[in-house]
Formats: sequence, structure tokens, C-alpha cells
Amino acid sequence: MRLGDVVREYKETCKGSKDGFPIVGLEHLIPEEINLKMWDEEKENTFTKMFRKGQVLFGRRRAYLKKAAVAPFDGICSGDITVIEAIHDKILPELLPFIIQNDSLFNFAVGNSAGSLSPRVKWENLKNYEFNLPDLAEQKRLAELLWAANDAKEAYKRLLTLTDDLVKSQFIEMFGDPLENPFGWEQVTLKDISKGKLSYGSGASATTYDGKTRYVRITDITDSGELNDDIKSPSIYEAIHALNEGDILFARSGATVGKTYCHNEKYGKCIYAGYLIRLIPDKEKVLPEYVFHYTKTDYYNNFVAINKRTVAQPNINAKQYGDLVICVPPLEIQNRFVELIHQTDKSKFELQQTILSLENTIKSIMLEKVG
Repeated sequence: MRLGDVVREYKETCKGSKDGFPIVGLEHLIPEEINLKMWDEEKENTFTKMFRKGQVLFGRRRAYLKKAAVAPFDGICSGDITVIEAIHDKILPELLPFIIQNDSLFNFAVGNSAGSLSPRVKWENLKNYEFNLPDLAEQKRLAELLWAANDAKEAYKRLLTLTDDLVKSQFIEMFGDPLENPFGWEQVTLKDISKGKLSYGSGASATTYDGKTRYVRITDITDSGELNDDIKSPSIYEAIHALNEGDILFARSGATVGKTYCHNEKYGKCIYAGYLIRLIPDKEKVLPEYVFHYTKTDYYNNFVAINKRTVAQPNINAKQYGDLVICVPPLEIQNRFVELIHQTDKSKFELQQTILSLENTIKSIMLEKVG
């Protein structure tokens, strides 16, 4: 079956007022995520392409990012999003999102994209994607199975979020709001609890992973403070920039200025890039996990908002980070918090493994039934 035989590209232009319509850009589509979770409202934009509830929004630019999600409402989207709707007597609309959010289709899209810097795939090419399609009765059973697996996955993701929220609330309960410092902890600055000066990373360029050394860049750090799967190596290895367990990195420039990462040796041998600043915590004063979670407080977020300079792009330098005031509770209390972190990390790992298992189940079902 060709994709173009059972679905069509939906083309509708918003000719009147755009007031009240949510706005979806490519940045709102999460790679490999079938549910649309982000959008803008009442924001100035030049978009005019309409989409309707239940249609699929496919990111046609840089298809290797695997961006496609079902629309939960009517709205307006970027021209770099192809709006796809089911032909109802040929394919079940509930199954369509899984047909589109599928590795096989994305691989086809990548192979038929044109352009070097920002490759795009046209609908005229995408509609030629071929796949197996069961009859409508089997489609209904398949869609119910896939959505049940997806709903379970989303439930486990919510549990992950609740686990992170628990850690944040426990931090405030044990240490108090840093702004108020209700327990009267000693207050110092980051440079006071650092072994040596806060230092900038390597200026090396990123190259293909050599199997030995990972290059940690701002874009590698997730919102939760982990490292993603985009593994690169530095073009030049400089031992001075090698990371050790517990080193904390601060993003100093760009849209994610203020983002932090506490290095874990599970990621292997690493050095860090120049747009990051390293703090080596003095473990006789503070534990790295305590400092990292300190950077998840509203107090720290306010510090970032006040100190970043927005000239060409936001920036916070090493001196500014070094002047950040930090409360220093006794190590005994910090240790109790770290024990809690280790317990919740085990729970999070189990949740993440369950989510991964559900994702693999969805992919295996699609491979078996659709190809």
C-alpha cells in the first residue's frame, strides 16, 4: 500500500483572524513522541497553515529527528510541518499516528529529502512510502493495542515527573528555601566551595565518536541533567578538560544558559566543551549531588534570570557563577539527602526501563503488522 492511497495532505489556509488558535512550530514536536505536549498561544507569528483535531503533524525538515504527533485540537502550524489526514474508508484515523511516527517511514523520508544544510522532504515524495495495511477490523484492534501501550508509557512518564517533584520538595523540606535560609546555614559562594577556579572547557570541534572519549557539549545535556544519545568525540584531547565523578558543569551561553550537569562515570571518559564552565566541588564542604540539586531551586533559576546578559545571546560567565551564594548545611544532613537521591534513582531507572520496554513493544508490533 502506498501512503498516498490511504491519506492525503491537508491544505487549509487561515484567512481570517488567528486569535484563539494554538500555534505549533517544529520546536514543539518532540522526537519520537506521538503526543503533542507543547504549543504557543496568543503569540505573534507568520504561520497561516491550518490543522484540525485528529490530523497528524509531520516535521518535514530534518526528518531524521523523527518528529510527528497527532493534533489534540484545531490550530495553526509552521510551513515546515506537513499536515496529514486519513481517508476514512481506507485507514482508521486512530491508527494513522503510528503509521507516521514509525522508523520505517522516517528512514524513507530521510532518503527522499533534498537540501544540504536543512533537508526537507516533499509530500510528492513522502506519499510514495509503501507499507502493509490490514483491513479496517484488524486496524481497529491494532490501534486499540497501540494506544493502550502508549497510554501506559505516558503514565510511567508521569510517575518519573512525580519522582523528580518529590526530590525537589524533599530538598526544600530538608534545607529550606535558599533565599530565606530558615535554618541559618552558613552562606558562601560557589568559588568558596570550588577546588580551584571555575574553568572553561575545550575549544576542540566535535567529531565522530572514536569509542574512547566523549565530548560533552551544551546540547548533550538533557533538561533532567543527564546526557543524551548524540555521542561525539573531541577533535583534540586535552587532559586538563577531563571530567571526574561529581564535577558540575554550567551552561554559560545560548538559549539553555544556566543548565547544569553533575558528571557520572557511567558515561565513561569525557572532556567538556568551551561553552560550559566546570566547578570541582570541595567534598570536605559540599557533596556534588547537593550542589546539583541546589541548581534546581527557584532561587537558582532567579539567579540565572537576573545575571544572564542578553546582547546577541544570553550569557553568564565564570565570575558570575562563582559569585552565586550557596547555603552549606552540615555534611551529615547532605549525606541523608544523597541517600534519598540514590533510592529515587533506582526507582527512576526501573521506570525508565519500563518505558523503554513499552516503546520497543510498540515498534515491534508495527514492524510485524505494518513493516
